[in-house]
Amino acid sequence: MLLGTFFHSLDAKGRVFLPAKWRQELSDEVIVTRGQEKCLFVITSGRFGEIAEQMAGMSETKKDMREYGRMFYGAASEEQVDRQGRMNVPAPLREYAGLSKEVVLVGAGKRVEIWDRGAWQQHLSQIEGQYEEITERLEV
Repeated sequence: MLLGTFFHSLDAKGRVFLPAKWRQELSDEVIVTRGQEKCLFVITSGRFGEIAEQMAGMSETKKDMREYGRMFYGAASEEQVDRQGRMNVPAPLREYAGLSKEVVLVGAGKRVEIWDRGAWQQHLSQIEGQYEEITERLEV
C-alpha cells in the first residue's frame, strides 16, 4: 500500500525520486497518466491492467466512457524506475499537471499522485475543512 506525503524536486531531465519505502512496490515499470484535479497518477502495470479490465466491461457506446478512455489511455506512458529510484515524468504530463521544479508525491493506496507543490498546498487548504463532510457523504 502506498502511503504518506513526500516533497521532492524534478531534476533537469524531468525525473523524480520515488521514496525508498515505495520502491519495492513500484520497482521496474510503472504507468504514469493524467489524474483528476490536475495531478498525475502513477500506478503499477498490474494495477493498470485491472483498471483496463474494469473499463473493458463498460459500454463504449457511452460518450463519457469514450472520453475518459481517451484521456486516461491516450496520456499514459510506461516508465522505468532506475536503480537510484528515479522515474521520468514525460513533458506532456508535466505540462498537464503544471509541474514546476518542486513537486509533492502523495500515496493514495493503490496509486501515487504527483502534484505541483503550490497546487497541492492550495488543494489541501480547500479540502481540509471538508474532511468530515466528505467522510459522511462516503459513509466510510
